[in-house]
Amino acid sequence: MIAWRQMRSWMRATVRRAEMETEMDTELRFHLEEYAEDLVRQGVSREEALRRARLEFGGVEKAKEECREARGMSFLETFWQDLRYGARTLRKSPGFTVIAALTLALGIGANTAIFSLVNGILLRPLPYAKPEQLVSITGTYPKGAFVTMREQVQTMSVGMYSENDQFNLTGYGDAVRLAGARVSAELLSLLGTRPQLGRTFAQGDDVAGQDSYVVLSDALWRDRFAADTSIIGRVIQLDGTPRQVIGVLAPDFRFPSSKTQVWVPLHNDPRDASTYWSGSFMPVIGRLSTARRLSEASAEIQLFQSRVSKMFPWPMPNTWNADVSAVPLQDGMVGNVRARLLMLLGAVGLVLLIACANVANLTLSKAATREKEMAIRTALGAGRRRVAIQVLTESLLLSTLGGVLGLVFSKGGLWLLKGRLPANMPRLVDVRLDWRVLAFTAGLAVLTGIFFGVAPALQASRISPAESLKSGGRGASGSASQRLRGLLVTVEVALAVMLVLSAGLFIRSFWTVSHADPGFHFEQIVTARITPNPSFCSDTNRCLAFYRNVLDQLRAVQGVNDVALINTLPLGGRVLKRVMDVEDHLVADDENAALFWMHVVSPDYFRVMGIRPLSGRAFTPADENGSPVAVVTAATAKRYWPNKMAIGKHLRLAGEREWHTVVGVIPDVRAYDITKYSPQWIDGIAYVPFNATATLEGGNIPAEMTIAVRSQAHEAQIKPEIQRIVGGLNSEAPVSELQSMRHVFSEAVATPASTASLFSTFAGVALMLGMMGVYGVLSFLVSKRTREIGIRMALGARRQDVLWMVMKEGAQFSFAGIALGLVGAAALTRLLASELYGVGPTDALTYAGVTSVMVAVTLLACYVPTRRAMRVDPLTALRQD
Repeated sequence: MIAWRQMRSWMRATVRRAEMETEMDTELRFHLEEYAEDLVRQGVSREEALRRARLEFGGVEKAKEECREARGMSFLETFWQDLRYGARTLRKSPGFTVIAALTLALGIGANTAIFSLVNGILLRPLPYAKPEQLVSITGTYPKGAFVTMREQVQTMSVGMYSENDQFNLTGYGDAVRLAGARVSAELLSLLGTRPQLGRTFAQGDDVAGQDSYVVLSDALWRDRFAADTSIIGRVIQLDGTPRQVIGVLAPDFRFPSSKTQVWVPLHNDPRDASTYWSGSFMPVIGRLSTARRLSEASAEIQLFQSRVSKMFPWPMPNTWNADVSAVPLQDGMVGNVRARLLMLLGAVGLVLLIACANVANLTLSKAATREKEMAIRTALGAGRRRVAIQVLTESLLLSTLGGVLGLVFSKGGLWLLKGRLPANMPRLVDVRLDWRVLAFTAGLAVLTGIFFGVAPALQASRISPAESLKSGGRGASGSASQRLRGLLVTVEVALAVMLVLSAGLFIRSFWTVSHADPGFHFEQIVTARITPNPSFCSDTNRCLAFYRNVLDQLRAVQGVNDVALINTLPLGGRVLKRVMDVEDHLVADDENAALFWMHVVSPDYFRVMGIRPLSGRAFTPADENGSPVAVVTAATAKRYWPNKMAIGKHLRLAGEREWHTVVGVIPDVRAYDITKYSPQWIDGIAYVPFNATATLEGGNIPAEMTIAVRSQAHEAQIKPEIQRIVGGLNSEAPVSELQSMRHVFSEAVATPASTASLFSTFAGVALMLGMMGVYGVLSFLVSKRTREIGIRMALGARRQDVLWMVMKEGAQFSFAGIALGLVGAAALTRLLASELYGVGPTDALTYAGVTSVMVAVTLLACYVPTRRAMRVDPLTALRQD
């Protein structure tokens, strides 16, 4: 019924418009005839009277236009007319339309794909209840400090969690290693999580003796327990400890990461001061109380920080969490990814600007061939504003087509982006094309159409009918239009230089990173993480015997050259920290004791990894049962014993009596990541033999070890052998992270590789568009000056003279663009400094190389149309109108 009424209303409006047009046409012609009749009565001939009447009224169509505007009925009608006319115009020039639309689609599609990342990672609200109330505390705390914070902080409720915990699941098929998180009792409810089965943790569930619970992820529940709804209340074994399943979370819950499969409560035991106050320091998040602001929470947490240091059983340094504050949780989760994404968005923005300049140049060149058409429209009564709107409507139609194609391109581009970016990028799973992305693409298409359509619209509105019609339709474009096209190409080249230089710096940075000496050899090495239950290694002799048997059996496998063990594999992301007493090093009252990264290794580790001591020796089998010894890195030796021999010095694990004698110094190894040897908060690095003296906090030796197998055989042959041997010796010891050391190294350089790859892609597109711009302008210039060139050659000009004339003109705006781009890049690349490694933002070699490439490319783009100018036949050129 409503649709029928709307249709009837539309039909009545259409009929009324037609009647008004008829009435307006009749009335205008009546006034024209009356004016002509008055002139005839004054003795003027009929023909002359009609001519004077038309001149006086300025044309019937112009008068109609003024009447329509006066009646307020012009906008929709003229817009619809302009759309239809623009569509016909674009259809008549398929080559121009396809090239322009694809150019815009390339820029819009790239921007849409990158904005999808920005939207999914930075802009889209977190998938938790009232995410605007969630905050992240920038410092980390032990459990004792957190419990105190939970009791004293009033502006927010707080929760604590671990980030990289793992657990063995046994009793359900083969033993498997699960990614998990230890959380305070209130953390899941603080996030507003509602389980699909059972419940989450309640207050008190993280107290020692009351913490034997576990909550499962939806994926684990379905994959390992076949989505059995009776799982609630069942007891499962995690790390050999029985835990009761109390809940299954929703499929879309992912915290602290998308890989998390189980959540278990923290074990808060104030009686164990070593783990309660000096165990793992963990992140804290909070939910602001009603009507509380972020600034109030920051002020309170800073006040709390000033008090909590005094609660520790030992002195804490003044530098610990000195700059702590509360920030939005979303900001805390994305970390330094924000800067990288914004850089990529800026890069694709430059690509779109280049595409707009390119299409504007194409449109200006096309408009020069339509001068006669525009002159006739103006002569028939179309005002300058009307002509400008018509041209702008065509630009908007073209940009809309580019936007639709760009949206199609962006889907494939987003798929490629997800494959290229590091898998550990936060919230990458949340990235998709949603309504925000569609709105962004639509707005971008409109802005793009306006941006590249303004210049052609202004040019069309300034056409003089008398001059254009007098020129016989040859398109007498003025010098202003030519200067505008040259300016656009200069801007294109400048923006391309900025992008290519940025890409060059990232490529140089990636090259430096990927060719940096990691301090070890990673070729022909296969690694695997072996994780017996912690209780298994409470019996030291049993644990040592198990790993010794693993090594012996692997050495007997055909193709294996040697094997070794380490608790923290280089570039593996794990740090085992221990407080150390260092001989000859006194700790000031306001400082922490030395915090070392302690590597526990088998005697053959240094040989397997190709690490040769700088001084002293490596470990030998005799060190497994002899006096405690240690090996330190060169940086550690230099820091604690400068200008002294480190060999023979001593280290002691905090809380122990025996000193470890330093027997060797090895080169610095990039153990933390590819750009750093160790985290900033680590004071030194030491290696100790895997024996009964290599104890962790709690008094046990490491249960989790990584095996490194150097072999000439293919890794596909070695991996099954590792699983078979370990499974045969301990069926409850999962084997995980089976990978080659080459793969570990590749993952370590994934971030700089992806950044360099993306910037290189954008730079390649910018370079191609820049070449197209230079080529297009010079081609148009040659076509417009064909007659001039023919006359010059007819008068005796040599082909070399024509070559120089055209090349000089093209080189002027090309070199101007390169110079402008170098100046802009000098300012822009300073913003990239934090993402570069081993190369400065004004690296002379990169600048020289990029300048040479840009000069060569632009001159090539100039040379192609110039050759056409050299081949102009003077007779043919002179015959042209």
